Amino acid sequence: MILAHLNHYKVVLASKSPRRQELLRGMGVKFTTLTKETPEDYPAMPFKKVPEYLSRQKSLAFTDEELPENYLLITADTVVIAENEILGKPVDKADALRMLQLLSGKAHHVVTGVTVRSKDRMKTFSATSKVTFATLDPEEMEHYVDQYQPYDKAGAYGIQEWIGYVGISGLQGSFYNVMGLPTRKLYQTLKEFK
Repeated sequence: MILAHLNHYKVVLASKSPRRQELLRGMGVKFTTLTKETPEDYPAMPFKKVPEYLSRQKSLAFTDEELPENYLLITADTVVIAENEILGKPVDKADALRMLQLLSGKAHHVVTGVTVRSKDRMKTFSATSKVTFATLDPEEMEHYVDQYQPYDKAGAYGIQEWIGYVGISGLQGSFYNVMGLPTRKLYQTLKEFK
């Protein structure tokens, strides 16, 4: 069985994201979820390093005592980088429309940082995907925000939703990374935790 060695661990995904849960399940990994609110502040650093830093902070927020015996903890953070700005989750409709306007007709980068931690080791890595949007008209942006409420998504969009079907004209890198989990890199890392 692929990744059979993970049966020696209690795998814990520290994420409320239904997309990350779906992707990890799709990889054939059995896991439980455990979440903890952690600050999403970061010191001055190159934008592409922020997701690794935040995924590590999310991991370190849990003490060994809070986790099951023989745990393997997976934490992740995704950011959208556009026009020299990190786009987090929109705070309201106006913010979501502002972000979509910024992305419309241009390319941007999506970076996901992941930390995998057991009692005796920790590995952090990231993956970057370049996403290009077609030019969206205001009616399309309004429709998407009203119908899909993308307030829990960095950059105010989900590639797997309507806007991804009609608005994305190009993608370099991992599609699943844009959804929130670079599955190939995570798979390779999980293979190392024997």
